[in-house]
Amino acid sequence: MAFNKFTLSVSLSVLAMALSNASAQEVEEKQSVQDTVVVVGALTDIDINSEDLELFQAASLTDVFRSVPSVSVGGGVGLAQKIYIRGLEDTMINVTIDGAPQGGTLFHHIGRVNIEPELLEQVQVQTGASEATFGFGAIAGAIRFKTKNANDLLEEDKSFGGKVKATYLSNDGYKGSASLYGRITDEIGIIGTYVYSDAENYKDGNGDEVYGTGASQELGFVKLSGDFDNGHSFSLSYEHRQEEADLGERPNWPVLADSLLFESEGTRGTAVANYGYETEAGNAVQLTGFWSNTEFFQGRTNRWGEYGAEIETIGFDIRSILNLGGHDIVAGFEHHQDKVSGQYLADYETWSAWSWDPNTGYFEEQGSLFGAYIQDKWRPFEKLLLTAGARFDSYDLDMETYDESTRSDGFSFNGGLDYAVLDGLNFNIGYAEAFRGKEIGDGFTLERGPNRLRLHPDLQPETVGNFETGFVYTKGGFKGSIAYYDMQIDNVIFDQIGNSSFAEDSIYADLRQDSFFYDNIGTYDSTGIEVRAEYQSGPFYVSAFYNQNDSELNGRKIEGYEEVGLGTSVGDNWNLTAGFTPNDRLSFQASLTQYLDLNDIETLYRAVELGWIDETQFVDKPGYTVVDLFATWQPFETEMVEFSAAVYNLFDEQYLAHASVADYNHIAGWEGVSGVAERGRDIRVTAALKF
Repeated sequence: MAFNKFTLSVSLSVLAMALSNASAQEVEEKQSVQDTVVVVGALTDIDINSEDLELFQAASLTDVFRSVPSVSVGGGVGLAQKIYIRGLEDTMINVTIDGAPQGGTLFHHIGRVNIEPELLEQVQVQTGASEATFGFGAIAGAIRFKTKNANDLLEEDKSFGGKVKATYLSNDGYKGSASLYGRITDEIGIIGTYVYSDAENYKDGNGDEVYGTGASQELGFVKLSGDFDNGHSFSLSYEHRQEEADLGERPNWPVLADSLLFESEGTRGTAVANYGYETEAGNAVQLTGFWSNTEFFQGRTNRWGEYGAEIETIGFDIRSILNLGGHDIVAGFEHHQDKVSGQYLADYETWSAWSWDPNTGYFEEQGSLFGAYIQDKWRPFEKLLLTAGARFDSYDLDMETYDESTRSDGFSFNGGLDYAVLDGLNFNIGYAEAFRGKEIGDGFTLERGPNRLRLHPDLQPETVGNFETGFVYTKGGFKGSIAYYDMQIDNVIFDQIGNSSFAEDSIYADLRQDSFFYDNIGTYDSTGIEVRAEYQSGPFYVSAFYNQNDSELNGRKIEGYEEVGLGTSVGDNWNLTAGFTPNDRLSFQASLTQYLDLNDIETLYRAVELGWIDETQFVDKPGYTVVDLFATWQPFETEMVEFSAAVYNLFDEQYLAHASVADYNHIAGWEGVSGVAERGRDIRVTAALKF
């Protein structure tokens, strides 16, 4: 990477200066810069708060991230929705819920992230490789889900309260939730939430029923938290989420009216413990411990029958925040153990006829990750903020069922600055690296063929370099920014499908690859521009963004079918949103989003290599325009009663989201390969009672 020597020099110099100043100066009481913007990626990061989610009446990941330029969500089915940041799939994103990572892949035809929007106090989207504190595998960035606690909801003069909500979706379902929260003592509070939703198959923009999209979801959540005057704080939470549906064989592909549907169930349980202590001088300690378990069951009635996959993660993160002179330094280490398993669940006679080994119907992989990091933010004078950091990561993977393993470790560095050029105008530039070894695999593809390799014997870890620069201008009620980024991933680790042999001149010529074989397949490049602008005057506000991203693997565009698990390409997109809030009890918003055509994406390279087809093919992603409307109204002087209304896809646009798999139906032998058409017009009405 071209910036390595420069980055190493800047990072070590700034960190050395920080530690030198810390030893020479006494700790001062000052405002910590830990809460200011991070430098690398600052211009494209964004926060989503609970007020936004309530205005959107968010019921899915698409709703949660609808206003985030760098994020696209594909897949009309809730369980199958996948998140992409700058073209990279959520397998390349560090996702946490209250600090608990949501890692691994259960099944490549469903999404990796599931969350109930009703629980969320805030969602932080941090784009691209950036600070050393972002966690393991933050290749495309990080998404931080933060859940509500009792103090977020209780009024100061109350020790008990609750909120009940009911939502009707015209296309086609309903949702209800109830939360109770209270103070056990002046410092300690508890909240409990139950959410249930039920939906039938929705209709697309043409008015046609989209089979295999109905589902029921149920969630229970409890959180005990305390915040004490002496600087101590803690929280203990547990969440259990369950979704049941009759889905197609591949849930992110369309289901024909006469095709089989299979009973499917996805569950997740997450327990998190957080403790913090902060001194008056701004020094702090933060500890997080977590356990998470996710499962997916598919009750197939054909081929090998029922099958299930499970991922269990347990670990911790310990960090200290030191406010030393002019520096804020975060240092810590994290570790977690991951286990993924897959299992035939039908009777022996059914699955043994399909298995590679009739004596083995259970498969398991275990991974161990350790990371240590340090990140410094230093403001040498008022106009300049410098950041620098370093991180060490170690990855161990063991295929417990088979005799294969891989281990890797490495360092990554980052550095950047934010400088106030003029009053209201800031210049931002930064470079960051990330490191990722091979992690646990896909729960539905853990089985290995006899005498075949799943991992390339010389498998190398992925290394990432992310350069970003831009400007932000703030004046009065106006704020605008423009950012350019250029990211490169070397030694991309990818699953090469299809049995094949090593080259005859290879030292491994006598070995044979498995039908799911992990290899370093080349270099991934992602470049883009993101422009944002917003203006507010009295009760009126308007915002807009334009997003352009070019994602290529070895010089060619990627697509979500052939590059499943890595990423996809989306067309240029822009949004215009206008709002009117005449008073605290009434608000209106209208939003227009457009994706431009992205045509002639060349694909099926691997199929040509394997001889499945004679030449590569081309697929298109037609553009689309969607208009959404939102309104909230509190009819009384208090917040006791609130009504919300929304119209998604006002003009019943028929479209396939660019973040979904493109349409391959015109290619002989690939009929049926496509994403699922998105929901047509959907009118949502919510009534909420707060007491």
